[in-house]
Amino acid sequence: MRIQVSAGGLSGATAKSGLLAIPLINGKGSSEKGTSAHLTEVDRRSGGQLTALRAVGDAPSKRFSFSTAPAGNLPAEQLLFAGLGSAETLDRQAILRWAAAVTRKLAGRNVRRLAIDATPIIAALKGDAPALYANGGASFGAGIDARSKERLDAGVLAVELIVRGVIEGSFHEGLDGKSHVEAFPAPLELLEILLPSGCDLSAAKAAVRRSEIIADGTVRTKRWSNRPANEMPPLGIAEEARDRARAVGLRARIIGVKELERMGAGMLLAVGRGSDNPPCMVVLSGGAPRSKDPLGRRLAMVGKGVCFDTGGISIKPADGMEEMKMDKNGAIAVIEAAATVAQLDPGRVIHAVAACVENMPSGHATRPGDVVTALNGKRVEITNTDAEGRLILGDALHFAERDLGATHLIDVATLTGIVNSTFGGEVAGTCGTNPDFLAETHLAARRAGEVYWPYPLADAYMKNMDSWAGDFQNSGTREAMLIRSGLFLREFTTVPWVHLDIAGTAYRRANAPWAGRGSTGAAHSTLVELAMGGGVRR
Repeated sequence: MRIQVSAGGLSGATAKSGLLAIPLINGKGSSEKGTSAHLTEVDRRSGGQLTALRAVGDAPSKRFSFSTAPAGNLPAEQLLFAGLGSAETLDRQAILRWAAAVTRKLAGRNVRRLAIDATPIIAALKGDAPALYANGGASFGAGIDARSKERLDAGVLAVELIVRGVIEGSFHEGLDGKSHVEAFPAPLELLEILLPSGCDLSAAKAAVRRSEIIADGTVRTKRWSNRPANEMPPLGIAEEARDRARAVGLRARIIGVKELERMGAGMLLAVGRGSDNPPCMVVLSGGAPRSKDPLGRRLAMVGKGVCFDTGGISIKPADGMEEMKMDKNGAIAVIEAAATVAQLDPGRVIHAVAACVENMPSGHATRPGDVVTALNGKRVEITNTDAEGRLILGDALHFAERDLGATHLIDVATLTGIVNSTFGGEVAGTCGTNPDFLAETHLAARRAGEVYWPYPLADAYMKNMDSWAGDFQNSGTREAMLIRSGLFLREFTTVPWVHLDIAGTAYRRANAPWAGRGSTGAAHSTLVELAMGGGVRR
């Protein structure tokens, strides 16, 4: 797909599109005033189509509502009036999802050229839509000040969000790998984004390239994560990660069982012991060894790569177990985030560590009551083999700090079912040891269009993991299970660390207007923003 940006509004189109999408935004204030004259022009040039729709109550007002109409003398074969909801609740995620939903509305239409009118969106951005800066209208306790507004160029921001949304919305590979179903849109040949006069076209074109790279990484994350366990065992991830590293100029190291044994990664090995597919640790690195990025950091991203999770001896219920092929999403996210960063800024210092295992029951599997020695020397009593993610992450986090010299750590994992029941499928949970780094992560997420919410690391709950056989247990009582998962991971870090629990947001069980079922690519764009300095307040 070729992407181009054109200035001059509706008159600036360089080619007649098959479909021209016109966003309709409700609300009061500067955003409404900024679009009224523009929509009047749309109505006039289309022969009064918007007026006609409003007269019969068919003009889209709610987000993800759509109406088609003849284009008149506008540069398109047909118009798509697409509701973007209220300006008061407009945020980056909403714009991303709107652009993706517009793309998915092409299903069943022979549209190869799509144009999107960005003028109403830019007017809303210039109107300081409250949620755009407040991440859903809330001031985060992790240091995010809802009153602090980024003064980014509205045209550039609109282009970034539209490009990412269209590319992500074009992804249509289902969990079953079917790509021929007519319910999916045909591949686009051209996306043209129409900007009002006065926009910086040079900056907008740079935004296109940046957004293409990020969106491609998100799509790759989805595709990898959707693959079934029989096609993607631990060493399968390692092989593809090595190929990906070679393609983008990263160094790759695959640490197999024998080296893990020599290192003393007892927790990771314990989880993988029951499977015929051996565990491994995948390490991708960019930049000169032991150097730092422009922010003075050596950032390491650590991901949970459980290719399939039966629960081990503490076996899960059969219903829904097939979804556990999604338990590798964290590992795929960090691998692809490192690859994306390498493309955006070749030579930038970045590390990704993916702990890859299968958690299977067998005669060799780790049992409840077993005691294992972690890479940092701590003795852990395993009371629940289904609390395996924290075990492999603990060894991987310590490795990243000790062996890679990481000064800042962030891990991503589909870690706990409780975060899903607490926050649902739209909000991910976070915790961390350093308020400033946690605030940077939340700001990066906001810029990426994702939503995270912090929970506390209350020391009092460590007593719930007391063990007479080891230093502590990997599980414990049901009280404060979410907090205790963070407390466990904290035992393996000494530098600033943030944990992202994406168990609720990593994949969708049903289609949505902006995406199909399967992996969402969660955390990828947040990690990229964080690594590129997007979490540092300017």
